Amino acid sequence: MSALLSVEDLGIAFGTSDPVVSGVSFEVHKGQTLALVGESGSGKTISCRAILRILPKKARLSSGRVVLNGRDGRQELHHLTERRMRGIRGNAVSMIFQEPMRSLSPLHRVGNQVIEALVLHHRVSAATAKAAAIEQFERVGFPDPERAFRAYPFELSGGMRQRAMIAMAMISKPELLIADEPTTALDVTTQAQVLGLIKELQKETGTAVILVTHDLGVVANMAESVVVMNKGRVMEAGPASAVLRAPAHGYTQKLFAAAPQIPDVARAAPPLPREDLILTLSDVSKTYHVRGNSRWKPEMLVRACRGVDLAVTRGKTLAIVGESGSGKTTCARIALGAEPPDPGGKVAFRASADADPIKVHAMSRAARTAFQRQAQMVFQDPYSSLSPRMRVMDALTEPLEIHGIGTWSERREKAAEMLQWVGLKREMLFRYPHAFSGGQRQRLSIARALMLNPSLLVCDEPTSALDVSVQEQILTLLEDIRDRAGLSYLFISHDLAVVARIADEVAVMRQGLVVEQAPPETLFYNPQHPYTKALIAAQPEPDINKPIDLKLVANGAGAPESWPESFRFTPDIVPSLTEVEPGHKVRCHA
Repeated sequence: MSALLSVEDLGIAFGTSDPVVSGVSFEVHKGQTLALVGESGSGKTISCRAILRILPKKARLSSGRVVLNGRDGRQELHHLTERRMRGIRGNAVSMIFQEPMRSLSPLHRVGNQVIEALVLHHRVSAATAKAAAIEQFERVGFPDPERAFRAYPFELSGGMRQRAMIAMAMISKPELLIADEPTTALDVTTQAQVLGLIKELQKETGTAVILVTHDLGVVANMAESVVVMNKGRVMEAGPASAVLRAPAHGYTQKLFAAAPQIPDVARAAPPLPREDLILTLSDVSKTYHVRGNSRWKPEMLVRACRGVDLAVTRGKTLAIVGESGSGKTTCARIALGAEPPDPGGKVAFRASADADPIKVHAMSRAARTAFQRQAQMVFQDPYSSLSPRMRVMDALTEPLEIHGIGTWSERREKAAEMLQWVGLKREMLFRYPHAFSGGQRQRLSIARALMLNPSLLVCDEPTSALDVSVQEQILTLLEDIRDRAGLSYLFISHDLAVVARIADEVAVMRQGLVVEQAPPETLFYNPQHPYTKALIAAQPEPDINKPIDLKLVANGAGAPESWPESFRFTPDIVPSLTEVEPGHKVRCHA
C-alpha cells in the first residue's frame, strides 16, 4: 500500500547559505498519525511548511521532493504551479498553526474565517457553509456554536480558539492534517480533550495526521510512527512503540530525561509551617461587568475569583494550578496591586520577617513605589513581554532608571551581573530580543524581574510555551535563584508535572474557587476533588501503555453539576474549603 504523503531527502536553505534542513525523509499513510518530535529550531515546522510551499520568501528547497497520493492521483507538490497548490491548501491538505490568536484575523468573526476554505474550494452558498460550520463547531465541543460563529477571536479562550482552528482545518474534509504544536499552550484538561477530538475526527474521516510536537507524552497518546529531529536532521525514526520503549539515539534519550512527570508518591507530606508569611490574600473576590452578546441582552457579571484565601511562606513556593479562566492570573494581579479586589478582600505583604504588614490596596504613592521594588512579575509570553525596539541593556536597566537607582555605569554592571545569574553572556547586552530563542527570552524576562532585588516573584505560566528541555533549564534556574537569593514565589501554572517539581504547596482553582489545597506530595498521594483527579489523569506520559483516561478527564473537567454530590457547587451554593487531614483542604459539603 503506497503512502498518502512521501517526503524524500528534503533540504531547505535560506539564500545561498548552507541548508538548515537536510536529508529529511518520512511517509504518512492514510488514517495514521506521524509525530515530528524535537525542540524549537529543529526544523519540524519549516519541513511541514515546505509540504504546502508556504516557506518564508528567502527560503528555498535545496533538494528532495514531496509526493501526495490522494484522491486526485499522484502529484509532486514541489513541481505544481502556484494556482494548483492553492487548490490543495486547505482542501486536500490542511494545517493547524501553533498560535491560534496570531493565526486568526482579529478583524473578522470566527465563523466567517472558518467557512472561507469551504466557500473557496467547494463553491457552496453562504447558508450551506454556515450550516456546515455550525455542525463542525458542535463536533469540536463548542457549548454555544451560534455564539462562537458570531464571536471575534479575542472573545474566545485559548482552548476555544484552538478548537476553532481545528474546525477550520477539518471543514473541507482534508486527506492530510498537519497539526503544528496544536496543544502547546493549552491547559492539560483542554489538551486531553483536543487530542481526543483529533483522534475521533481522524477515525470518522480517515484523515492522516502529521503531529508536530516536543511533548513525548502527546506522542505516546497519538502517534503510530515517530520522526525525531534536531538541527534540521533526523536523529531517529520508527514505530512509536519501539522509539518510546527503547530510544536509541542520545538526543531522544535527552528529551525523555527532560520530560516533566507527576511522581509516584508513597505517602502524604507534613503541612507547611506558617510562622513567617510574606504575602496573604484574605477573602479575595473579583467581579467584572461584561457587555451582552447583543444590544438587547443585559450586561453580564463574571466572577473571576470568589473568596480566595492564600498565603505564601517566606522562601517557599506556592503554586496556583487550574485551567484558563479559573482565576489564577486575576489572583496574581490582585496580589501585586494591579487589580483592586471586591469590597471586603484584603492583601497584606511583609517585606521582612520583623516588618509590619502592608495593606497592598491601601498604600500611599511612596509606599506603592517601595512595594513594586519588592514584588516583581515574570510574564507568560517571553516574545511579547520584551520591547522589540529596546536593546537588552535598555530593557534591563529601565526598572533602575524608573526608581532612580544607581549611576549609568552601576546600572550597566547590574544588568551584566543579572545576565550571568540567568546563564547568559555579558556581550548579549547590546542585542535586540529578536536575536534570542524563546528560552533565552524567558531568561531575559527573569533577569529584568531580578534587577530590583525583589523578595517576591510572581511567575505567570513561565514555562508553558517552552520545549521540555528548555522548560527543565528554566525550572532549574528558578530553583537556583530562589535558594541563592532567598526569594519567595507565587507560581501560576496549568501543569501539575511542572508544579510537582518546584512547589512547596499547591492550590487548585476551578471557576474562581480554590477546590483543593495541599503540599504536592499529599495532592498526588491522596487527591480528593474530581477536578484535581482530572488534572492528574490529563497529564500525558511518554509511555505507550499509559494512555490518557479521557473519561476521567471529562468527568472532572466537566460542569460542577456533574460531580459527585459532596463536591457540587452552583453560583449560589458553594461548599466551604474543609481540612480533611493536616495541611490538606478540599472544597466539599461536610
